[in-house]
Amino acid sequence: MTSDINKIVLAYSGGLDTSVILKWLAEKYQCPIIAFSADVGQTEDWEAVRAKGLATGAEKVVISDLREEFVRDYVFAAFRANAIYEGSYLLGTSLARPIIAKEQVRVAAAEGAAAVSHGATGKGNDQVRFELTYLALNPKLKIIAPWRMWDLNSRTKLMAYAEAHQIPVPVTKAKPYSSDENLLHISFEGGILEDPWNEPEASMFKLSVSPEQAPDRPTYIEIEYERGNPVAIDGERLSPAALLARLNTLGGANGIGRLDMVENRFVGMKSRGVYETPGGTIMRVAHRDLETITLDREVMKIRDSLVPRYSELIYNGFWFSPEMRLLQGTMDAAQQPVSGVVRLKLYKGNCVPVGRKSDNSLYQESFATFEEDAVYTQSDAGGFIRLNALRLKIQALKGR
Repeated sequence: MTSDINKIVLAYSGGLDTSVILKWLAEKYQCPIIAFSADVGQTEDWEAVRAKGLATGAEKVVISDLREEFVRDYVFAAFRANAIYEGSYLLGTSLARPIIAKEQVRVAAAEGAAAVSHGATGKGNDQVRFELTYLALNPKLKIIAPWRMWDLNSRTKLMAYAEAHQIPVPVTKAKPYSSDENLLHISFEGGILEDPWNEPEASMFKLSVSPEQAPDRPTYIEIEYERGNPVAIDGERLSPAALLARLNTLGGANGIGRLDMVENRFVGMKSRGVYETPGGTIMRVAHRDLETITLDREVMKIRDSLVPRYSELIYNGFWFSPEMRLLQGTMDAAQQPVSGVVRLKLYKGNCVPVGRKSDNSLYQESFATFEEDAVYTQSDAGGFIRLNALRLKIQALKGR
């Protein structure tokens, strides 16, 4: 069973689950384990993670800084398409998984490992996202999913295993929920949130103040875009990761970006999730507003019709699929004219566009004005209306 597995690369966070998995893999497969951690912007003491991985039995700990790549190639790509799942979720966790799994595959190749492993459970979406990426990028890798194999199916059993194997675990009360953080968002689920009637506790939130506690005066900002990507805030050009971090700070200080929803997991069940996405919320509002003056009406209609399918592909883990490449190319083609500046007012949980300008603007005041003009013949509208009403008129004459 294990003779052809020479080395395993584990997606490792240093928490209870992956610490137990690290020890379990070493015992079961009797081979070196590489603990791989991806920095996608979460708050973490990486030296502590490295030390714990080595102390728990990892042959080596690899920590990859993926922050700029994550925002540039994944977050910005999705936001160029206005991706949103089931009308609300901005896909923070979904977007992080393919880049983490891609880097894990790279590390496996660099280390000469025959297998990869992850700590996702058999109930959630992450197992699908990780493994679809592994299979898309290197189908020869063996995939080990401990949660689908072992009998350590509760926190109590995990804690007992950790104690028996001298795995350092903080002796604290169990968190009343689980969370996942990156530069785009932080998510909370499970525990007290499993009852969708329970309001999230105020102390749970990390990235934002409540709208009630936000300042009584609005904050005005300007975001500059080039071909659908934000590039500057208030005239200061920033790298993708730095720009999103700045928007997180601005949005969080004004109570922007909180979401409480029940979503449909790919595996079939409904799940309640609470999210904080302050910077992403601002980016989406600004981007859509800039599109109102730069995108052709019919192009926008076609693009918008593809957004649900595009978003579903991200949520379900098909980032590295042929249909995703096709859709991304279409979305990016539509973004060529989307350059300009949007001015926004941030106030107590609200993000309101109050101005927009672009050299590519299709808005022409000379046509839209309510004052006298010399470019639009109003009498032309009569024939336009009669032609559009012709089928309605025929229906009426038929007595329908």
